Amino acid sequence: MIEYYKTTVPEADPSGVASLRCVTQRIDAPEPGCWISVVSPDAEDRRWLQGKLGIEPEFLSASLDDEETSHIDYDEQTGQVLVIVDCPFVEDDKDSVDSSIIQYDTHPLSLIFLPEQDYLVTVSLKESETVNAFAQGKVRNLNTAMRTRMLLQMLLNISQRYLVCLRSINRQFRENERSLRKTMRNEELIKMLGFEKSLVYFSTSLKSTETTLNKIGYGRILNLYEEDRELLEDVSIEMTQAIEMCSIYANVLNETMDTFGNIINNNMNSTMRTLAILTLVLSIPNMVYGFYGMNTPLPMDGTWVFAFTLSVLATVGATIVLLHSRFVR
Repeated sequence: MIEYYKTTVPEADPSGVASLRCVTQRIDAPEPGCWISVVSPDAEDRRWLQGKLGIEPEFLSASLDDEETSHIDYDEQTGQVLVIVDCPFVEDDKDSVDSSIIQYDTHPLSLIFLPEQDYLVTVSLKESETVNAFAQGKVRNLNTAMRTRMLLQMLLNISQRYLVCLRSINRQFRENERSLRKTMRNEELIKMLGFEKSLVYFSTSLKSTETTLNKIGYGRILNLYEEDRELLEDVSIEMTQAIEMCSIYANVLNETMDTFGNIINNNMNSTMRTLAILTLVLSIPNMVYGFYGMNTPLPMDGTWVFAFTLSVLATVGATIVLLHSRFVR
């Protein structure tokens, strides 16, 4: 699906003050200074991007690669710039039997600068909340003609979504931890594994995106104005906070999993110790009756009362000794 958006800048009134705010609307065909949004492109859309817009084949193939990591690239001949960043999203696990298990993953969002046509093209392989927010006009001070600023606004929106997802993971982790304290079922442990996977994906994506952000800040590939520098600082702060939160939550999760692992081992040891005691105690009557069942003469082997009484006394005595020994403490 391909859509076109352009920001209309109102003309100033005679007093020199603009009477209306900038409005970003959907248009029918691409125009200079517009933003072209491409979501889940099919084969025809891909041919249009390469044939009509003249996007470099290497840039297009990288944009359509779901496993592409965040980076920035520049083509000297055409002047085209490719920026790929990773966006968080909720993973739809159809194989999961528990719908309450929420896992997160990341997918690449590609931004291609076309200086000849004065276009900014975004390519997303799946629905993106960031792209939808910009298309629905939920972002303030949006101007499609200011391409570098729009890139930084998208990076700011993406970093804020990382923070929202990380807070959601932390909230679910606390709820699951309370459930684990009551009963250690497999469902809760599987949820913990899902949280750990999400944090690993986030950590990897955030580090690569931070590297891309630093390269943008050099100003060698994309020209940055003073207002862009201020916005870049805001993005850097949000990105750093997301990285720190991800690292803290990952450490807390690992420590918690280690603690619960030790608890499970202790419970297993306690269970095995109890079973060993029961096995030892219950083997005493078998030993007594085994002796009296042989053809060897034993005291009072003509009556079963003595053997029964002896086995009961030996069992009770062994139980008392074991209960007061260090073995069961």
